[in-house]
Amino acid sequence: MDLLSKLTQLLAKANISLTEQQKQQLVGYVEMLVKWNKAYNLTSVREPQQMLIRHIMDSIVVNDHLSGTTFIDVGTGPGLPGVPLAIVRPNAHFVLLDSLGKRIRFLKQVQHELGLNNIEPVQSRVEEYQQENGFDGVISRAFASLNDMLSWCHHLPSSNGKFYALKGVIRGEEITELPEGFIVESITELKIPELDGQRHLVKLSIK
Repeated sequence: MDLLSKLTQLLAKANISLTEQQKQQLVGYVEMLVKWNKAYNLTSVREPQQMLIRHIMDSIVVNDHLSGTTFIDVGTGPGLPGVPLAIVRPNAHFVLLDSLGKRIRFLKQVQHELGLNNIEPVQSRVEEYQQENGFDGVISRAFASLNDMLSWCHHLPSSNGKFYALKGVIRGEEITELPEGFIVESITELKIPELDGQRHLVKLSIK
């Protein structure tokens, strides 16, 4: 099955409806990941159809849970979940932050080839990055713990901004050991078609 047909099948299973252009952009992104992965080692997932499940669907199922128009994807790596979310949320702006130059070079090429005007790849360490007005949402799927995420990203949300942490299994101690001043608003189990293993979205805010 070609990638576009597979993506269409997965979207139907997840009850997500996208335009043909959005589907083409998502498939184009997977094709770029496959091509650049050989030299840049961007992801351990090598198989394009698995990328659709574990990278594309894994990212875009979060979309309905986000609120706002300005987001930062912290430790974005090759652009996950920021690039797929930017494709399905064209009216929002996404800063894609990573400290590694090769990843940012890849993301600038993605921006150029796919015509994504709503992403802004930035090379910086998260604790050094400042944005005057803050963001509606601080997103991460790469941090080891909620504690680390909040400690390093506490300066990034706007006054009403939220933290969105994409996690696998949620460990109880991770929730109980949150730094002072943060609260968990919700923990949502995410259903991703054809994906083995649990996925959760933890939404947090500053008290």
